[in-house]
Amino acid sequence: MLIDTHCHLLSSEYDDVLKEIKQALTGGVDKIIINGFDVSSSKEAVELSKRYKEVYAAVGIGPENVNEITDDDIKKIKELSNNEKVVAIGEIGLDYYWTKENKEKQNSVFKNMLKIAKEKNLPVIVHSRKAIQDTYNLLTKYNVTGILHCYSASLEMAKEFIKKGFLIGVGGVVTFKNAKTLKNLVKEISLDNISLETDSPYLSPEPYRGKVNNPSNLRYIVRKIALLKGVSEKEVEARTSLAVTSKFDL
Repeated sequence: MLIDTHCHLLSSEYDDVLKEIKQALTGGVDKIIINGFDVSSSKEAVELSKRYKEVYAAVGIGPENVNEITDDDIKKIKELSNNEKVVAIGEIGLDYYWTKENKEKQNSVFKNMLKIAKEKNLPVIVHSRKAIQDTYNLLTKYNVTGILHCYSASLEMAKEFIKKGFLIGVGGVVTFKNAKTLKNLVKEISLDNISLETDSPYLSPEPYRGKVNNPSNLRYIVRKIALLKGVSEKEVEARTSLAVTSKFDL
């Protein structure tokens, strides 16, 4: 089974999002989690999940969208989380690389998202860039689990997150020639601690780097992980899928 745990198959990202979903589902992907990043995208993720049994939704407010967020927006995310096809609170988190001037606001919104996850007993899908220690501290405080999306921090920190039950999200970056740190991390951690993702429409793997991504490109990520681990592609698919389904209600 192939599961894309993180993509943005949304009308704001594609000219024809239904076509993209069909391409994914006919291209070997068995299940897809569409991640919202604000109220509007989270609503659409839920609506799309209702149309396809293989599609699920994660709802949340990401760090790049926190500046104009109100209490009413937080309330709307909480309401959306009640839908039966919502399997996670995400994409949420902290980003001190692109938007470090609003750390306080990011932390406030992130805490509110974690409160919802805790109350609803849902896993989280977390974006963390140049903010790994603050991310770790808050995830520890709220005692939630889930996925570290597009993981880019150290192997040592990855091991600490794994101890807390988190999966390490691995996507197209692992196929890039200069991704030495991530490749080493993949070699060092168990397949049972890895989740697959594309972050579509972004981060297309080689040989499509720089082009619009689709979950059907998961096969290139699987192929690279299999080479790095010295195992079959079927083993990568089976063990990563089991890791995800043990945490997410898919």
